[in-house]
Amino acid sequence: MAPADRTTAETRPVEVPLGAARLRGDLALPRAASGLVVFAHGSGSSRHSPRNQFVARVIARRSLATLLIDLLTPAEERIDVRTAEYRFDIPMLAERLVSIVDWLREQPDTARLPIGFFGASTGGGAALMAAAARPREIAAVVSRGGRPDLAGAALPKVAAPTLLIVGGHDEPVIEMNRDAMGQMRCEVALEIVPGATHLFEEPGTLERVAALAADWFDKYLRSGGSSRRP
Repeated sequence: MAPADRTTAETRPVEVPLGAARLRGDLALPRAASGLVVFAHGSGSSRHSPRNQFVARVIARRSLATLLIDLLTPAEERIDVRTAEYRFDIPMLAERLVSIVDWLREQPDTARLPIGFFGASTGGGAALMAAAARPREIAAVVSRGGRPDLAGAALPKVAAPTLLIVGGHDEPVIEMNRDAMGQMRCEVALEIVPGATHLFEEPGTLERVAALAADWFDKYLRSGGSSRRP
């Protein structure tokens, strides 16, 4: 009989309590997972983002769990579609990522897993701000086309090794990421994907993002994650 595929992930819906409301997510948990990556989507996006779902599938092949989760409640999403008032509230989004991490620590099957953040666009700023708030809990951060500048004064407080991925044709965001690197004190690297624009829609560019992210999380969630926690 062939051995079971330890990278096959069981995906199930989850709801993270947020006062009287709930944040809806999809948790994919491979057998013997060695870490967990929480996705922080960008402005106007959700857990259904096809780009984030693609990256999550690639990461799952490394025996890493993934949590694609909405950072807004359904009621807030309906308001945000009209007003865009929540998508740029980085402190609020970061606070919700912290709440998600605290919830994961209370669940038996994720309590001991090293945690990383994958942030896209404005979600990159929220991920870095949340990592600064939980320096002993977050083992790695990857930002795709992110706005680390939106993390502001939190940047020097980030302890997790951070990979910033930017498209080669996304010149303003390249400069924002370079400026942010100058403020960070942790291990930080910048990868510029040739030929890519902000959304990495060009052939092969999203595949490159996914490979870079999977390598980063594979390295830091497996080897260094547990040592960051008490």
